[in-house]
Amino acid sequence: MSALVDFAEVEVGEHLPGIRIPLRRVDLVMYAGASGDFNPIHWNERIAVDAGLPNVIAHGMLTLAETTRVVTDWTGDPGAVISLSCRFTRPVPVPDDDTGAALMVGGRIAEKLAAERVAVELIALLEEPDQSEVTVLKQARAVVQL
Repeated sequence: MSALVDFAEVEVGEHLPGIRIPLRRVDLVMYAGASGDFNPIHWNERIAVDAGLPNVIAHGMLTLAETTRVVTDWTGDPGAVISLSCRFTRPVPVPDDDTGAALMVGGRIAEKLAAERVAVELIALLEEPDQSEVTVLKQARAVVQL
């Protein structure tokens, strides 16, 4: 059982505390080194634009990993995540400036499962320059062992 979350006290519909996660080009470089994914659309703006993208984009799995932080922060245990799934619906462009991009991530308890597990619906929104937010993941779900 996680030190922060007691299965008996978790309620379906409960929202996990949201997080704002900045993504800068340096984060993409570090992720590329860690993952071995050096596709130039993640670091070369010319190639990304030639491929029809608006700019260099964050790796999809980096976006999912950062979104999952809402769960790992809530449980206090990264090992509590049993499974993850999602559909990537929109790329996350990362401008070459001091600000980069910002993800707004959150979650909601969707279901209590057997063996003290819960299903969490994950939410990942890209904060646009005009202050609007656009969904970048759909059907995002984590199963968590409490």
